[in-house]
Amino acid sequence: MLEKIDLSKKIDQGDYKEKIKEQTLRLGELQRKLKDANIPVSIVFEGMGASGKGTQINHLIQALDPRGFDVYANDKSTKEERMRPFLWRFWTKLPAQGRIALFDRSWYRQVTMERFDGKIKECDMAGAYKDIQSFERQLTDDGMVIIKLFLYISQKEQKSRFKKLDRSKDTSWRVSSDDWRRNKEYDKFLSICEEMLEKTDSDFAPWTIIEAMDKDYAAVKIMTHVADRLEEAYHLCLLRGEKKEKEVPIRTKEYQNGVLSGVDLTKTLSKEEYKKEIDILQERLEQLHSQIYRLKIPAIIGFEGWDAAGKGGAIRRLTSHLDPRGYKVYPTSAPNDMERVHHYLWRFWNNVPRAGHIAIFDRTWYGRVLVERIEGFCSENQWKQAYQEINEMEDHMANAGAVVLKFWIHIDKDEQERRFKARSEDPLKQWKITDEDWRNREKWDEYEEAVNEMLVRTSTTYAPWIVVEGNCKYYARVKILKTVVEALEAKIREAKKNT
Repeated sequence: MLEKIDLSKKIDQGDYKEKIKEQTLRLGELQRKLKDANIPVSIVFEGMGASGKGTQINHLIQALDPRGFDVYANDKSTKEERMRPFLWRFWTKLPAQGRIALFDRSWYRQVTMERFDGKIKECDMAGAYKDIQSFERQLTDDGMVIIKLFLYISQKEQKSRFKKLDRSKDTSWRVSSDDWRRNKEYDKFLSICEEMLEKTDSDFAPWTIIEAMDKDYAAVKIMTHVADRLEEAYHLCLLRGEKKEKEVPIRTKEYQNGVLSGVDLTKTLSKEEYKKEIDILQERLEQLHSQIYRLKIPAIIGFEGWDAAGKGGAIRRLTSHLDPRGYKVYPTSAPNDMERVHHYLWRFWNNVPRAGHIAIFDRTWYGRVLVERIEGFCSENQWKQAYQEINEMEDHMANAGAVVLKFWIHIDKDEQERRFKARSEDPLKQWKITDEDWRNREKWDEYEEAVNEMLVRTSTTYAPWIVVEGNCKYYARVKILKTVVEALEAKIREAKKNT
């Protein structure tokens, strides 16, 4: 494909100056419009070495208000980035609504440069492409505009630019031995890039090839294309009606009599049995925590359940013997102002643990298909597409080596009422019960329906749901700790086998 691109395109200075002035005014106005419409934009610059990505980014940002954009240069991954799933570094850099992020190389580095260097196995390529496609689809489904530019120059031009940079002490650092190797094996790298372009060109995030032999022509084409895409996004936003009323979710009855109706809530454990088992399990967790730290195995443990089901008590027993330097508990409440202007998964990606550490979530990303669904905080389309988005996120984490466990602590309605009343009567626990808890109780049937669907659609081999019989707190806590112990032991055995 790329060899058919006409690289001889040029523009004379008179036309260049006129076009740049025209597009500069246009881009400045569009940036203001997109800010007012709360539309986030990510602009990706990829391409051949020395094709002028830095120069072209600089051209483009001259037309923009510097208070409204951020530029990220993505060179080799840092130690901190290597301790987390590959996409973590990009999720944490995503622009808020109304802002623009420009990426000098991006999430495509893995399937181009790292593939060329042999740092990613060929057998892992399909998974890498799948992760990229799901990442971009999730963002565009949420309203982000993704503009992807591939800057293309010939092998001869690349070599000439490398030599010019190499001649000066001020610029020679910009040309590495890897750059020269990619020039020498230009056809191999070009073939890798062509496959990347073919596999990731989509209607929601299309690629645009920039003929970059003539820098002035490239600058005009980039600015014009970016302005065209931003204008199109703004008009689409107007057509949709940015401030339309939230849709009322249509409740499906398909899963009404589902998983929860079959849970045996009579399961119990005596206090004596509980004390004996909990001590053994906590000591074992202490040992396993040290082992996963040494083996750099991350763990992500999510807790969901009915109000007063015992999530907090279970988390306290889970963490009591863990090294506090190696885990963190994240209580999830309503999103704050910063979180609301990002994709709903953004705040959870920011809390993905480093390799060897444990992240425990007291309520999770499943709020999208529970609270937000029932209370109408998102549209029916949004919570329905969240099932796939969540599965893809958890798949990416598991593929990066993480243990992913999700607990639903289940109690019946009578037990919840008993616990609510007990909290109301205890001065030390009254803070735990709110008017909202009682109000949510009135929607028990709607929540039960949503939970059943969630469990069916998002319990996977790599991130299973564990339904915990919670009427007896002793039984629930022991089951949770046993499950965590068994999952960590299995992952440790797998890690040792593969080393």
